[in-house]
Amino acid sequence: MYSAWNHFIHNGGMAQYAASKGVPAARVMVLITGLLLLLGGAGVLLGVYIKLALGALVVFLALITFWMHAFWMETETQARMGEMVNFLKNLALLGAVLMMFTITEPWSQALF
Repeated sequence: MYSAWNHFIHNGGMAQYAASKGVPAARVMVLITGLLLLLGGAGVLLGVYIKLALGALVVFLALITFWMHAFWMETETQARMGEMVNFLKNLALLGAVLMMFTITEPWSQALF
């Protein structure tokens, strides 16, 4: 949910970065992805609409990981390394979110 907050607060900077990666309507897309993160994080935290929340996180991570962090497209070594770190981090998060689909409901760890 902290990342969602950053999508809303730092929309301009994130939109510039997204535009540099070829994202159309970058400012709007940053807001939409922020909403996916917010809904996904809140759903998991509160234990409500869990499958929908996890689906929002899967959509976010699947799109962002391969589009925004395509390290194989970078020619400069530092940029390639930075994108690879973010790619692998997001890939690990995607795996974790997919594993969360196997937890039976209701979640005993949820706030509600």
